[in-house]
Amino acid sequence: MRSVTILAGRGKDGRPEPFDSISLKRGELYTIVGNTGSGKSRFIKDIEQLACGDSITGRRVLLDGAPIPLTERQSTSAHLVAHLGQNMRFVLDASVEEFLQLHAHCRDRMAAPAEVLALANEITPEPVNLRQGLNQLSGGQSRALMIADIALICDSPIVLIDEIENAGIDKERALGLLQKSDKLVLVVTHDPHTALMARRR
Repeated sequence: MRSVTILAGRGKDGRPEPFDSISLKRGELYTIVGNTGSGKSRFIKDIEQLACGDSITGRRVLLDGAPIPLTERQSTSAHLVAHLGQNMRFVLDASVEEFLQLHAHCRDRMAAPAEVLALANEITPEPVNLRQGLNQLSGGQSRALMIADIALICDSPIVLIDEIENAGIDKERALGLLQKSDKLVLVVTHDPHTALMARRR
């Protein structure tokens, strides 16, 4: 997967959106800026679901210029898209180390838990350790851990992040790490400073 194209649908008022299409490329950082309730989260939801005119917006999402058949959309999305939402809550009763080992095994990746942890601790002011339980992590620690996990273990080429400024982490460092891993990174924000980190907004 090298590109994602979003074909225009309808806005909240039911009117056609004022663009024909938007193309996003792998290896680039993009931000979506807007006030609360402006439809930012719905935009990334359409991408995550690989919408084909069947969402509330009527948008269509193409991968490398082609739509994904309905029968393949769920599996394709699960493989290609990593979505880091605003609220991070782990329900798995495991330590940080156990989680990272399990995820690396599922993805057939060689990243060591200590390597992922070191990366996470570069972007959070609250250090995380391998023996901590996942459900004991703060919101910022959880976000930092998942960003490091996405950068080193997760092989999904599309990363969608909702409101990274709410996490209390080093945003610039975090986004730089994801961009270096050759992923298409799309960040939803209402913060002008975060928005300016991307060349395209």
